[in-house]
Amino acid sequence: MRLGVLDVGSNTVHLLVVDAHRGARPLPAYSHKEEMRLAAHIEDGRLTEEGEARLLSFVREALRMAEDKGVEDLLAFATSAVREADNGEEVLARVNAATGADLQVLPGDEEARLTFLAVRRWYGWSSGRLLVVDIGGGSLEIASGIDEAPDVAISLPLGAGRLTRDRLGADPPSAEELRELRRYVRAEIARRVGEVARYGPPDHAVATSKTFRQLARIAGAAPSTEGPLVRRVLRHGDLVEWSEKLARMKARERAELPGVSEQRAPQLPAGAIVADAAMDLFGVEELEVCPWALREGVILRRLDTITGDT
Repeated sequence: MRLGVLDVGSNTVHLLVVDAHRGARPLPAYSHKEEMRLAAHIEDGRLTEEGEARLLSFVREALRMAEDKGVEDLLAFATSAVREADNGEEVLARVNAATGADLQVLPGDEEARLTFLAVRRWYGWSSGRLLVVDIGGGSLEIASGIDEAPDVAISLPLGAGRLTRDRLGADPPSAEELRELRRYVRAEIARRVGEVARYGPPDHAVATSKTFRQLARIAGAAPSTEGPLVRRVLRHGDLVEWSEKLARMKARERAELPGVSEQRAPQLPAGAIVADAAMDLFGVEELEVCPWALREGVILRRLDTITGDT
């Protein structure tokens, strides 16, 4: 069957269409995304009228595209930006009423669980206990477990876009800004380390998300043009070195690095600080970058609920 996933993130809104059925690997058929930066449209804790109008326009466009592509089942969800806006539920209700969509808020811990499911399916049972770390625009998700459902799933307000917007004002960031951000991030993660550590060390540590892919790429990982089956890793030593370099660069200089987009370049120093803190506090020397993440987890969960030959 042909499934569609509409992912309303803090930075990007993304429509992914796949051909899939139970027991088979979902095959991407179409992708359309826009750097909407919904989180930047939140003022005084509320999503602005402009932000709502842009979201409404994209949802309408995405529904038309999904219909044109023959999508039979569309799964639509919103993550941290809408989740944390005081009027997020009201906005989604209006968007759903105007479009006929069924766009729902995805809780942070569920986001971590679904990403974990995607990583487990990608690497299989032989990967043993997994530690999965995902840096989004608005939040950081951490999950660990031995099965398909993690033993622990955590969501923290440490997204690269959020931290850049709220805590880094200069370009490049000042030394004081970076020190304060590093202190804050490490304190937030350290409070939750025990929840993960009590289950034992991971056999396989994995990263997902655009931030980790970009950090791995500038540290020497293969480009995306070589396909999803190429093994890509981010080593902590390389990350520490690049974190210092990124902090000294202006955004336009970061955008010239391999694999770094102009839109994401401003938030890469904050992303590197979060990645460094997570690897250090969880005692991970190397993270393997998984090509599957939240959207694939949503698809796999949906396929698991389908009975018979659909």
